[in-house]
Amino acid sequence: MAATVVAEDVRRVYGDTVALDGVSLSIDEGEVFALIGPNGAGKTTLVRALLGTTDAEGTVRVFDQSPRAVDRARIGLLPQNFDPPDRLTARELVSYYGGLYDESRDVDSVLDDVGLADDADTWYENLSGGQQRRTCLGTTLVNDPDLLVLDEPTTGIDPAGRRAVWRLIEDLAAGGTTVFLTTHYMAEAERLADRVGLLADGKLIACDAPDSLIANHGGDSRLVVDTDAEPSVTNEFSYPSELADGQLTIYDVPPEAIGDVVETLEATGASYDSLSWTEPDLEDVYLDLTGQAVTASGEVVRAGETPLADGGRVDTAAGGDR
Repeated sequence: MAATVVAEDVRRVYGDTVALDGVSLSIDEGEVFALIGPNGAGKTTLVRALLGTTDAEGTVRVFDQSPRAVDRARIGLLPQNFDPPDRLTARELVSYYGGLYDESRDVDSVLDDVGLADDADTWYENLSGGQQRRTCLGTTLVNDPDLLVLDEPTTGIDPAGRRAVWRLIEDLAAGGTTVFLTTHYMAEAERLADRVGLLADGKLIACDAPDSLIANHGGDSRLVVDTDAEPSVTNEFSYPSELADGQLTIYDVPPEAIGDVVETLEATGASYDSLSWTEPDLEDVYLDLTGQAVTASGEVVRAGETPLADGGRVDTAAGGDR
């Protein structure tokens, strides 16, 4: 299968900031490739480098050409920030962008694809945030691109609208369109992507199929039980376990063994309020590879840090306040 996008040792520096530090990747025809990473990791800069809208060291080829030489009709781009005129309707906006090409799709069919058939004649400023984002997506589809580049495509879209966009992307990929997307939604990357790349500090630190990334970096399944058990209860299980702040966590428990674990817990005389079993997912991979952790209150911190009441950090490994 031919590669639609090839990047080799791509590097981009802004003053003293290294935005991209030797990124290499290849995206095949008809593949959905998702790029994830923290804010400031270099995702948008990489998008610009791949499309030739920013200068970068290294080699980039799109359809085996320099990206600046590619026929623009073959590419659809949805930037992270896109602010079209407010006093045009969704239909007028899609029609305008369709008029920029020698050949374009039927406007009504595009609006139907993005779920705006019933709101096609509403001014952009009167559309909801999610509808506005879907209108912008429509402008990238009107030229029927071979390569679709989506920078945070479902930002601001409600869950139902997000799933509609996911189905659309899946249909486009099934029809042979190559899709490169950046996203902060791990569920989005896990569902859509044939492969996921994790960018951190300008470097591509992992790249593989979602299932492979989860198997290699996601850790074990976890059974979490809110209980009044004593610390010695961890000795009763054949699975690795720990008890902290009334929460018993038992690792690598298969679903069929949950009943046995509960019986063992009850046999110790302990009671429990709730239990939940979770498998590792792409979010666990993200946290592991970026060196981050989530506190009980839901705050994201560097692994080994404990948040302080005044907003500072204690590094529990080094004993320092940060």
